[in-house]
Amino acid sequence: MADQALHPALADRPTLADETGIPRLLAIMAALRDPQTGCPWDIEQNFATIAPYTIEEAHEVADAIAREAWDELPGELGDLLLQVVFHAQMAEEAGMFGFSDVVASISDKMIDRHPHIFGDESRDKSAAQQIKDWEEIKARERAAKAEKGVLDGVALGLPALTRAVKLQNRAARVGFDWPGPQDVLAKIQEEATELVEAGDSMDHAHQTEEFGDLMFVMANLARHLNIDPEEALRLANAKFTRRFRSIEAALAADGRRPEDSDLAEMDALWDAAKAAERA
Repeated sequence: MADQALHPALADRPTLADETGIPRLLAIMAALRDPQTGCPWDIEQNFATIAPYTIEEAHEVADAIAREAWDELPGELGDLLLQVVFHAQMAEEAGMFGFSDVVASISDKMIDRHPHIFGDESRDKSAAQQIKDWEEIKARERAAKAEKGVLDGVALGLPALTRAVKLQNRAARVGFDWPGPQDVLAKIQEEATELVEAGDSMDHAHQTEEFGDLMFVMANLARHLNIDPEEALRLANAKFTRRFRSIEAALAADGRRPEDSDLAEMDALWDAAKAAERA
């Protein structure tokens, strides 16, 4: 796709007007961070304050894909790309690295992790074998970083369910795993029973701990069933939103709102929305 036409607001900024593509975006970010002439908000930011926006933008990309909102996807991907540029600009100002180092790093990694494309290995292997080879390469990379523990290198900033699955996958590689889903289901029943039975006698911190144990085992069940728990919960959230909006619409047709109804009526409307979806 050709570069977009120059934005009118940049017409009187020659250093930006001469750039296109990625160089243009880098120049814009540098201008925003300029200590003398930049944006006060952008200047005040640091890695820690920008990190939550990075996570948020990644989720918004996933949301656009889930909704198949292809017209929104270029903008969402642009927002995510800006996060990379923002971090790279701050790193360059601190003398740590620059955007070109980010690009070189991922380019080298992709070449190193695909020896069946860029090296001498045969491309004639199954997807499962390629995944196994990929994990072996990553294990060597972790060893080179002196990450010797099985669980070393699993990022703390991942969504909790995703991180749980990654931790469990690592442990499973060395044999620390339940044999199958039925064993996990039995553990879920055990954890749920303990949470319910001891609920009244637990303090909040203990309840939180027990609930976390239950969620962790639920993530393990998802792993055994080859289900992405984050995706499953996103779908459940979408279903809940869809059906509750049906309740609101049904009540609005009668000139009422949910607070003007009661649980029995709303539950019946929920069942009607569910039946309509299945039909």
